[in-house]
Amino acid sequence: MSYDAFCFDFEMPRELVAQEPLRNRVDARLMVVDRARQSIEHFHVRDLPELLHGGDRLVLNDTKVIPAQLVGKRVPSGGHWQGLYLQSTPEGNWKILCKTRGRLKPGDAVTLVDAEGRSAEKLWLIEALPEGQWLAHLESEEPTEKLLARLGRVPLPPYIRGGQMIDADIENYQTVYARVPGAVAAPTAGLHFTKDLLRTMAQRGVDLSAVTLHVGLGTFRPIATETLDEHVMHREWGELSEKAASELNASRQAGKRLVAVGTTVTRVLETAVRAAGASRDQFAPWSGETELFIRPPFEFEAIDALLTNFHFPRTTLLVLVSTFAGRELMERAYREAIAEEYRFFSYGDAMLIL
Repeated sequence: MSYDAFCFDFEMPRELVAQEPLRNRVDARLMVVDRARQSIEHFHVRDLPELLHGGDRLVLNDTKVIPAQLVGKRVPSGGHWQGLYLQSTPEGNWKILCKTRGRLKPGDAVTLVDAEGRSAEKLWLIEALPEGQWLAHLESEEPTEKLLARLGRVPLPPYIRGGQMIDADIENYQTVYARVPGAVAAPTAGLHFTKDLLRTMAQRGVDLSAVTLHVGLGTFRPIATETLDEHVMHREWGELSEKAASELNASRQAGKRLVAVGTTVTRVLETAVRAAGASRDQFAPWSGETELFIRPPFEFEAIDALLTNFHFPRTTLLVLVSTFAGRELMERAYREAIAEEYRFFSYGDAMLIL
């Protein structure tokens, strides 16, 4: 069956796009959408310990955003260049995105500059790749993670200050439980949590588990096709560890709910269940790339509830949450969120779908 992508479209008031988080993350508003009751209620993230049940298992994405945004000067013209590190190849080269005036060609060089504007390592473009990417070689023996920490900036999405980082973003655009470097965008549902909130929920009997999904740029790509069937889903690397699989299985066997914190966790869990050929009651360890596109009439096998932010129209993220909650209920929720002036997207408010 083919589904019209335009049914996941709506008018988004630009003034509702949050440009920075609230001073206290847990003060963000929380819309609670109950699928069984077809109801919508309004709370705050700080109310989660009362909204969740003892024995619920909250599943977090422990990916860590790397400072992947790079700035440099073209050689020999000195023209401004901007790049985004995507990944390293087995040969030690980089895959990057580039933005500059004029045309780039293999053999071009860029001198990277640090946050103070000082010249640093030189980057050579080797080969143009699909989707605007380049294969590049860096004249440095320094490990990539250390070099990016020294020269890179936080890769903010363009709807936050045009992608321009300020110092506060280094902490704000990272979850408090981030552990595994590799994402170029934050798993934004997790940005609402503080260590105190996690501690309070644990004291109330809410269990915690972690999976990893390195969020890529494709998460922001709008659906440009007329039907969802025509959309080519992006790939992202994820992992469900043996420890996490055992914890999830224990909760399932006890009849407890699995609450996914974000669409990224949802993709990992639903991918892992299918890759292992397991049943709803049995998870197995998994790692690899997922291109799972969750859209109608997808049947969820891994999660019982979903905590998520408010998403852009015509995105795979909105399609996922609409598939989980039901399109009509989600349309009501988004209309109400706009009327109540909820804050949208990465630094915005949240929704708990039960």
